[in-house]
Amino acid sequence: QLVESGGGLVQPGGSLRLSCAASGGTLDHYAIGWFRQAPGKEREGVSCVSSSGISTYYADSVKGRFTISRDNAKNTVYLQMNSLKPEDTAVYYCGAGVIGKYDYWGQGTQVTVSS
Repeated sequence: QLVESGGGLVQPGGSLRLSCAASGGTLDHYAIGWFRQAPGKEREGVSCVSSSGISTYYADSVKGRFTISRDNAKNTVYLQMNSLKPEDTAVYYCGAGVIGKYDYWGQGTQVTVSS
C-alpha cells in the first residue's frame, strides 16, 4: 500500500514537497510515478522515476519546477514542487510498478494553489 503526504494549501509561487511511502513493503524494485487529477479533468502523468533513480521523466507543464527523487533507504519517493501555479491544483497520486504501467496506488493528497 502506498501513502502520499505533504499536500496542502499554498500561495502561487510557493513550494510543497510530496512524499510517497510504502506501508508493509518496499519501493526499491519499482518505478514510481506521480499523477494528478483536477476537478473535471482526466488524471495526467506528472513525473516518474526508475527503480534505480537514474531515469526521470517530467511533463512539459512541470518541467523546471518539479523534481522527483527517491530515497530507497527510507522507502520513500519525493516530489519537490516549486513555483506553484493555480493550475497545479489537483489531487496528487503516486503509483508503483514499471514505467508506463503502475499496479499499486495511493489514496492521494490534495494540493491547492490559491491566494
